[in-house]
Amino acid sequence: MGGCCSKYVMFEGLKEVQEVEEYEEEEETCAGDWGARVRLKGSCNLASMFTQQGRKGCNQDAMTIWQSLPAVTEDFNGEPDMIFCGVFDGHGSSGHTVANHIREVLPSKLSLRMRSSEHGDHNTEGDHNIDKSTSKECNCDKVGIVHPPISSWAKSFVKAFEEIDKDLSVDPTIDAYCSGSTAVAILRQAEHLMIANLGDSRAILCTRNKKNKLVPVQLTVDLKPNLPCEAERIRSCNGRVFAMDDEPNVYRLWLPDEDSPGLAMARAFGDFCLKDFGLISTPKLCYRKISSMDEFVVLATDGVWDVLSNKAVVKIVASARKRSMAARLLVEHAVQAWKTKYPNCKNDDCAVVCLFLKCPSSIVNANSVLKDGSVHTDTGFDIINTAQETRATDDLKEEWSALGGVSRVNTVLNVPRFSNCDSRREKSEKKEENLVLNVQVGT
Repeated sequence: MGGCCSKYVMFEGLKEVQEVEEYEEEEETCAGDWGARVRLKGSCNLASMFTQQGRKGCNQDAMTIWQSLPAVTEDFNGEPDMIFCGVFDGHGSSGHTVANHIREVLPSKLSLRMRSSEHGDHNTEGDHNIDKSTSKECNCDKVGIVHPPISSWAKSFVKAFEEIDKDLSVDPTIDAYCSGSTAVAILRQAEHLMIANLGDSRAILCTRNKKNKLVPVQLTVDLKPNLPCEAERIRSCNGRVFAMDDEPNVYRLWLPDEDSPGLAMARAFGDFCLKDFGLISTPKLCYRKISSMDEFVVLATDGVWDVLSNKAVVKIVASARKRSMAARLLVEHAVQAWKTKYPNCKNDDCAVVCLFLKCPSSIVNANSVLKDGSVHTDTGFDIINTAQETRATDDLKEEWSALGGVSRVNTVLNVPRFSNCDSRREKSEKKEENLVLNVQVGT
């Protein structure tokens, strides 16, 4: 697609990122359902995506964007102006397989569910699936009351996530007994934005405050086992939550009678050894009505959030000289931050998707100089002096993250396998019957 050779300065006092060498941007696309283009690598005019392997083994992160093909006028799900983005963070010995599987099947499953719901009723049952506290922060029209199509989106997301987990439990080609994946995904159509979160990946929004400065709004909550509502559910299912002595800030989910596997999240796809003890695959949902002040959304796995704050992420993405370089630039800053903050730790895999909410045609010309001396790039954002940056009105909502330090691994120990695929399938079918009766969405 093109090259870039520029020098970018790291924020928050961290070291300078080295010069980005010229490179030919790699793309990987294929055809999806109902005329959608599935993008696994590369960038487009509205989105940027990039992933880089850490130092723990193979890259277990995955990502995808579903958008329209150039020859058609319909987007994701066959509807105009609709786009789907997601990042997925695998863990365990087969985590990369699980993450890639979720990337492949979630958009299709979601679009199928949305299409089938169009022929059903549009009651407000799905409103109860939406995270009320987060939706309030995200300017939902009224807390718990959203537009009927959004209620349908919510129900479709929940059903798609739980159906995928059910199918994964009986898939003989994927060993997800002690392996799994997080997911954070967004669905955008016109001014409507729905966010679904499962695990500890994160989505943030860049918007402008009353002084026209760029500030972050955290759209998701990091679903760690020690969050009060998560811990209560886990303990009610006889699971245990505690931190190890050498990781006092990393709370993990453990089996009732043995110190394994030590999962550092409360919700995930897979990890069926823990599904009877509090781990669930029901996503937390958040809705936001996009305003003219909103600029872009960043989805990233915890390899980014472990070392960069929401405020730093917004600054880095906004400083990118080209939209196509935004995700790559953020990953490079995260890798540098790992080396600076945790020189004795192996840096985690990083995956980023940046979705820009305004069309390029609505942005001022690249590199135009304003009267106050600030410079506009083709991302459309003022490059603001760090010393002049105002504090975010909500103080970045950093307290939403239950993790004070860095999680070195997502699971500590592997659980011995006592059952084969057939017995696992029988157990899953029995578990499904119980879920139908007992699972309360969003708890």
